[in-house]
Amino acid sequence: MIFMPDWRRSLVAGLLLSVAVAGQAAPSKQAAGFIAAARVELLRSDGIAAEINLKRALNAGVSREDVAALMGEAYFDQGQNAKAREWLGPAAFSRKDAAQGFRTLGRLERAEGHLPAAGNAYTKALQLTPENSMLWVDIARLRYAGEEHLLALEALDKSLELDPENIRAVEMRGQILRDQYGLKASLAWFEGGLALAPNDLGLLGEYAATLGDLGRASDMLRVTRNMLRIDPGNVRALYLQAVMAARAGDNATARAMLDRTGNALDAVPGAMLLDALLVLRSGNGKSAAKTLERLVARQPANMRAQMLLARAIYASGDYRYLTDRFGQIAARGDAAPYLMTLVARGYEAQGQRDLAAPLLDRAAFAAMPFVSPVMEGSQLGAMIASGNLAGALAFAENELSTNPGSANRQIRAGDAQLALGNGPAAAERYQWAARIRMPENLFLRLAEALSKANRAQDVVNLTDTFLYQNPTSRAAARFAAGLAAQSGDWSRAKLLLEHLHDTGGQRDVRLLADLSFVSLRKGYIDEAVEFAESALNEQSASPFAAQALGMALAVKGDRPNDAAALLAKARAILGDNPLLAEGRKALAAKR
Repeated sequence: MIFMPDWRRSLVAGLLLSVAVAGQAAPSKQAAGFIAAARVELLRSDGIAAEINLKRALNAGVSREDVAALMGEAYFDQGQNAKAREWLGPAAFSRKDAAQGFRTLGRLERAEGHLPAAGNAYTKALQLTPENSMLWVDIARLRYAGEEHLLALEALDKSLELDPENIRAVEMRGQILRDQYGLKASLAWFEGGLALAPNDLGLLGEYAATLGDLGRASDMLRVTRNMLRIDPGNVRALYLQAVMAARAGDNATARAMLDRTGNALDAVPGAMLLDALLVLRSGNGKSAAKTLERLVARQPANMRAQMLLARAIYASGDYRYLTDRFGQIAARGDAAPYLMTLVARGYEAQGQRDLAAPLLDRAAFAAMPFVSPVMEGSQLGAMIASGNLAGALAFAENELSTNPGSANRQIRAGDAQLALGNGPAAAERYQWAARIRMPENLFLRLAEALSKANRAQDVVNLTDTFLYQNPTSRAAARFAAGLAAQSGDWSRAKLLLEHLHDTGGQRDVRLLADLSFVSLRKGYIDEAVEFAESALNEQSASPFAAQALGMALAVKGDRPNDAAALLAKARAILGDNPLLAEGRKALAAKR
C-alpha cells in the first residue's frame, strides 16, 4: 500500500464518498463526482484514470476552465507534455484550482528546461498558496537546477518548516545531504523518510542508490527487490540491479536487467553509459562507440564517457578515427596516461611510430595532475590554457558577482585562483561551494588549495572525513594513502593501497610501484619485488616501475647488476631524488 498521510487519507475517503453519491445524483452532481474521482487519481499519480474521469466530466457538461488544471496535471503525469501544455499554457483555470494549475505549469516548464517560465508560474502559485509545502519543494528544485543553490536550500527549509513529514522535502534533503557531506550522512534522512512512508518508491530508489554507492550490494539488492514487489517492472529498481551486476562483473545479469527497462532509459546518461560498457564488454566496440558518441555530444565534460569512447573506438579497430578524434586531447599537458597510451597504440597500428613514441614516453612517467580544474572548451579553460590567468580571474569573479549563491561559479572562481597559485583564496571559494555539495573533484581541488595554503592538518581532516563518508572513492583512498606514507604510517598506507589493488587496480602501474615501496618500508622485501615486477611488466618504459624494482632488488641484494641498471634508468628519466640515492646506498652496502 502506498503511504498516504492522515490528512490525505481522510481527503481521499471523502472524495470517494462523493464519487459514490454522484453515481445516483443529477447530471451536474454526476460531473462533480467525476472531478472528485479525478482528484483522487491524481493524488495516486494515476494520470490515465484521472484523464478518463475528467473527460466524463466534460461530457457531463462542465466547462474547460473547470478541469483545465486537473487535465493538464493528468497529461503531465503520463509524460504527455504537449497535451499538458494545451490545458496549462493558456492559464485559464478555475479559481479553486488556479494554484494547482500554476504549480503544474511550473513543473512542466522546468521539465522542458524553461527555467524563467517555471519561475513565473511558481510565483503565481505562491501568491495564491504561500503555505504550500509541496510548492516550496518545487521552488527548491527549480532554484537548484538554476544554480541558485543557497536560495534552493532556503526554499527547502521553508518546505520542511511547513510540513516536517513532507516526503518529497525529506527526499530532497537527503539528496542534498548526500551532496554536501557524503553518502553515509544521507542514509539517516532516507531511513527516516521510509519510516514515514515505507513503500514510497522515490525514497526507496534514493536509498538503494546510496547503498549501492557505499558498496553495500546485498542491502541494495534487498531494497530494489522490495521496489519491484511494490511496482513490478519498476525501471529504476531494474537499472540499479543492472549497475550492481555490472560492478560485480556479471555482464549477463546486467544486460538482462537493463533490457527489462525497455526504452524507458534510452535518453538517460547513466543508462547510456552502462549500455555502452556492456556492449563493449561483449566485444562490439563499434556499436558501443555509437552510443557513446551520442552521450559525449550531450555531455562533452563527461570525462568517463570520453575515456570509454576512446576505448570503444580502439576496440573497433578504427585507428585513424581514434587518432583524429583524440590526438589533440592526448597532446595536452593534462592528458590522462591511459588516453595517451590508447592514442599511441592507434598511431602504431597505422605505422606512425614517430607520433606514437612521444606519447608512450609521456605516459610512461606521467602522473595525472592533482587537479584538472576546468574542462576543455570552456571560456575559462581556454584563458587558463593560453596563460591569460589575470583574464581568467576577472572572468570568473565577474561571473560569480552575478550569482554568488551558485556553487558552480564559486568553484570556477576557485579554479582561477588555484591556477594563479593563490591557495588561500582558492580554498575560500571551494569551501563555500562545499556548503552546497562536495563531489570527488571538489574534494581534490580543496585538498590542493589547502596544501598550497600550508594547512596540512586541514588536509588530513578533510581527507579522513571525505573517505569516511565516501568509502568507495578511489581518489580519496589513494590520496589518504599518500598522506599516511608522508607521516610514516606504512601500515595504513599499505592497507589502503592493497584495497585499491584488489578492487580493480591490478594493472595500475603507479599503484603497483607505490605498493612495492610501502611493502619495502614494512620489510616485506619479496612482496616489494613482486609488485615492482608486475608494474614493469605492465609498462616497461615506466621510470616509476624501474625505480621501485631497482630499490627492491637493491635491498634484497641477489641481483645487483639488475638493480643498478634499473636505478640508472630511473635516474636518467626522472633525475636524481632521495629515493634513488637511498637505493644506490642500499646496493653499495650489499656489494
